[in-house]
Amino acid sequence: MAQITIVGDGPGGLSAALFLARSDNEVRVYGTDATVMHFAFLNNYLGIDAISGTDFQTVAKNQVKDSGATLLEQEVESVTIDSGALTVVTATGAHSPDFLVLSEGKAMPLAQSLGIQILAGEDEMVPVDQNGRTSIANVYVIGRSARPTRSQAIISAGDGAATALDILSKIEGREVQDWDSPPKA
Repeated sequence: MAQITIVGDGPGGLSAALFLARSDNEVRVYGTDATVMHFAFLNNYLGIDAISGTDFQTVAKNQVKDSGATLLEQEVESVTIDSGALTVVTATGAHSPDFLVLSEGKAMPLAQSLGIQILAGEDEMVPVDQNGRTSIANVYVIGRSARPTRSQAIISAGDGAATALDILSKIEGREVQDWDSPPKA
């Protein structure tokens, strides 16, 4: 079982947490519920006719908790890497996860503190591959930090899912897909 820390409790972080926790990993999601989703109204999210961002967050958080992830309403104060080992520090202590997923939104203090390259432009962004991988092993960046001009809830959730599948593939040592079959009658 891997230990995975996710910083950010918006659609990207919650989507990653859902996939990872359903695969029996220890998943901690840190956030302060300050996501811009509380200012959103979703009417273009596949499978949902229309829902307020706040109601979406409530449903998503409950689903993630029910999958076995731990949601912690607190900020991550710092993240460091020493000899390849990650350390995440909060007001209540420190821990060393195997993987780190940053879904920080427009501000990227933790990514910057790790020395991850930030590309300047009209909107700053972290360069990542199609799975959210950064230049630092086992550190991923998703959501608005990686796609500032594509900060739609469904895109961020998809980025979270792609990142989770990449992490699961690394854990298993083979390509992993997440398929569910309907219950048999």
